[in-house]
Amino acid sequence: MSLHPTLQPYADAWTHSVDAISELVQPLVEGEWNRRTPCPAWSVRDIVSHVIGLDCEMLGDPRPIHTLPRDLYHVTNDHQRYMEMQVDVRRHHTAPEMTSELEYTIIRRNRQLRNESRQPDAKVRGPLGVELTLEQAMRNRAFDVWVHEQDLRAALGEPGNLDSPGAFVARDELLSVLPKVVAEDAQAPRSSAIVFDVHGPVEFIRTVRVDIQGRGTLETAPSLGPAATLTLDWETYVRLACGRVTAEGVADRVKGEGDPELVKAILRSFAVTM
Repeated sequence: MSLHPTLQPYADAWTHSVDAISELVQPLVEGEWNRRTPCPAWSVRDIVSHVIGLDCEMLGDPRPIHTLPRDLYHVTNDHQRYMEMQVDVRRHHTAPEMTSELEYTIIRRNRQLRNESRQPDAKVRGPLGVELTLEQAMRNRAFDVWVHEQDLRAALGEPGNLDSPGAFVARDELLSVLPKVVAEDAQAPRSSAIVFDVHGPVEFIRTVRVDIQGRGTLETAPSLGPAATLTLDWETYVRLACGRVTAEGVADRVKGEGDPELVKAILRSFAVTM
């Protein structure tokens, strides 16, 4: 049997991004692995370790037995501790060790995907033991790997792939949480509409409508007379939504119209992942 058609786009996006990561880091000398990335507190080595570690977990490998140092100031909750384990255990690995483990993991995951015969709704174990469907797990991996590819590109001065298959997975993932950002987190007024006009390699216009009960829904039709409109480029949208920059840091790249306090509240709540 072959991979279910619903899952194929996520496998393709993951493959495209992870191959790009491999190509980016293959020529790096030892010191370049320590470069800081936009991902808070993580270096190039840390990001590659994270990618390797989570794909090893997708393969069913046991998690490393490792005690985290007490002085990791950025690790403050269980989710961060879980993610940091795969990273910290590789912090002293050399460049050849990193690239060889990455290549071996990619080979194993490609083999797994070629032989994958489960249905999209099959249950799998996710981070922290949370049960997910296979479709959600593969979508998460495609999203995560593309975002971290962009982190590496920023750190290494190698921009690109802002419109790759992973970019469109990221678009859909980030748009899926936009109603919550606007209606719940930013507390947009009831019976209002907020328009997002995004341009660049990935373009879209979306409206979040907040109903009389305060629930938000996403629509593709632009609203006439919205309470606020935010216009920004795709790269800035991603960097804000993924917590790589603050609204103040990219103020020159975001145009807000309408209620200025509502615009500020939305931008303050915009980061949905780190």
